[in-house]
Amino acid sequence: MPELPEVEVTMRGIAPHLLHGQIKEVILGTKNLRLPLSPDLLNLDGAKVLKLQRRAKYILVFTDKGTLVLHLGMSGHLRVLPQKESLGKHDHFALVMDSGKELILNDIRRFGLAVYVKVDDNPLLLPFLKDLGPEPFSLEFNANYLFEKIKKRRLPIKQLLMDNKVVVGVGNIYASEVLFATSISPLRKGCEITHSECEALVSAIVAILKASIEKGGTTIRDFSGADGKPGYFVQNLHVYGHKGEPCPRCGTAIEEVTLGQRSSFYCPNCQK
Repeated sequence: MPELPEVEVTMRGIAPHLLHGQIKEVILGTKNLRLPLSPDLLNLDGAKVLKLQRRAKYILVFTDKGTLVLHLGMSGHLRVLPQKESLGKHDHFALVMDSGKELILNDIRRFGLAVYVKVDDNPLLLPFLKDLGPEPFSLEFNANYLFEKIKKRRLPIKQLLMDNKVVVGVGNIYASEVLFATSISPLRKGCEITHSECEALVSAIVAILKASIEKGGTTIRDFSGADGKPGYFVQNLHVYGHKGEPCPRCGTAIEEVTLGQRSSFYCPNCQK
């Protein structure tokens, strides 16, 4: 599933092709995504694109005729290509721009999303956006905030870092890497994490997510950016996907455990 860095990379990739351009046509596929593709999306015909913004794993395209909210789901891609005559097999939504380019949402598993929000409505108040926690790069996300948020929680810290109501965008891959970077076991409860460890966690989250963005995201299976190129941060993963391999610090075999139905990778010697 694309995580925050992959969505950020995608947004940066499509922005130059959309920003300040005009949408000549909106094309809707015939199959539903996570939510049905509403005819309201056709209101974007003729709209001028004013701004793009990422909120968690959602891309918001602001226009003078309303806002388009996009989500890549588990297998979605956004591509900017020369205009085609028709949508491909797994293409579900497209914006034809006045430049002659076309923004296409391709999603084999159809867990993605394309939603229209009226021009006078706030898209951040949508049900799936309004209760999200802070962005990891925001001033609101700091050690004091994180400590207060988790100090009474008995869930494992790995699950808390992945809770979008605590902080957005720290998905499964990055949570494993952050905990390795800070030498904290994913099995420890939130209430056991000290304030100084929260400081380390915040610093590692920011650093690792920024590093992944710089390298184009992480390609584990089928993610690639808007230009079709894979992300190369996978080469920087120390524990995720490395079960049985030696820890890069101490040589102990990396172990895998399931937390919240997700695979977690860690060094039982280095991470306490």
